[in-house]
Amino acid sequence: MPTVKRDTYTPDSLLSVAVRVFNERGYDGTSMEHLSKAAGISKSSIYHHVRGKEELLRRGISRALDGLFAVLEEVPAREGRAVERLEHVTRRTVEVLMAELPYVTLLLRVRGNTETELWAMSRRREFDQRVAELVKQAAAEGDLRSDVDARLATRLLFGMINSIAEWYRPDRVAHNGAAGGDSSASGGSNTSAEVAEAVVRTAFAGLRTS
Repeated sequence: MPTVKRDTYTPDSLLSVAVRVFNERGYDGTSMEHLSKAAGISKSSIYHHVRGKEELLRRGISRALDGLFAVLEEVPAREGRAVERLEHVTRRTVEVLMAELPYVTLLLRVRGNTETELWAMSRRREFDQRVAELVKQAAAEGDLRSDVDARLATRLLFGMINSIAEWYRPDRVAHNGAAGGDSSASGGSNTSAEVAEAVVRTAFAGLRTS
């Protein structure tokens, strides 16, 4: 019989494994047995760190949400003209997504099947609403087109940002660079700053009044 490794995991390293498995199998399709095998430790060792898989889900989602909401508290997101604050929030949201890719991916895939998922969806709506308010304010100040509904503009903006989670693969950068392959296909050859700037330029070219 295969031996189970001695538990050398920390809560953070166990969370990293759990989030990877959730993203691969789906949260509903993941059992504690799957997590145990992926971590190479016994289920009892996992329970030593957490109460169950929903606690791991909440911790993973919280990491993504904490990063996103922290953006709204940064000085450039709170001071200045609304359009400049909105551009800062857009740029930093992209950077957070790329820096915390597995955790944000998990957040984007919740469907409201558990109490934790319902909570996460509520928090996502809160974040979206705060960005929509910035869009409204920027339009009221004359810096964004007023003929585009603020909520629609916000949805389109986040649609562009969230799509990054589907194609950005940072782990392919080194491989593509070494092999001389088509790095553009992996989406991994661009830095987060470059991707963020591309999103801002593309989105606001159609939204700004000048």
